[in-house]
Amino acid sequence: MGSSSLVRVLLYLIMPAISSQKTYRVGRSKTGLGLFATKPIKKGTRIIRYFGPILDSRIPEQDDIENKYLFELNGRWTIDGSVRKNLARYINHSCRPNAESDVRPRERKVFIRAIRNIEPGDEINYDYGTDYFKAYLKPIGCKCESCEKKRKKLRAEARAERAKVKARTEAKAKKAGTKSTAKKKKLNGKHFAGKVGRARA
Repeated sequence: MGSSSLVRVLLYLIMPAISSQKTYRVGRSKTGLGLFATKPIKKGTRIIRYFGPILDSRIPEQDDIENKYLFELNGRWTIDGSVRKNLARYINHSCRPNAESDVRPRERKVFIRAIRNIEPGDEINYDYGTDYFKAYLKPIGCKCESCEKKRKKLRAEARAERAKVKARTEAKAKKAGTKSTAKKKKLNGKHFAGKVGRARA
């Protein structure tokens, strides 16, 4: 059994069963695991609920809980989305997302809603917000598709600029070499006008 087959078997064993009626599935993405559309999802559609135990910041032991799946509803209430059945936790960040979080603090609920049409096979993503970005993503660099494209474009532009500079440098060196060769030829073939002295006996 190959390593990729083994990974698929392990994922099948650890992932909770997903109904075929669902419009999403958990799958492999560039940043680890992600949530992908299995059917067309129209703009404005509520895709999934982000859920887990509700933590109260007034209770010290609950306020001390730290993990990257905490979803703050307001200054007091936070959802601990680290529970395995919360498939919404697999939705990755994107700087140009196709979904958004619909936060309802009074109901203590969060839904993920499509902000544009999503095609089957597309990864579902939303913007995690400035605080999360600064704490978790900025130190390692954002790996969303939008930022990867920007980095790729910048690398290509930098390579093109280096190639231009190198070509200019080589052209200048070639031109300078041609000029110095021409000068040498002139000096070697130059005739001096004037009297030529004779040796006296």
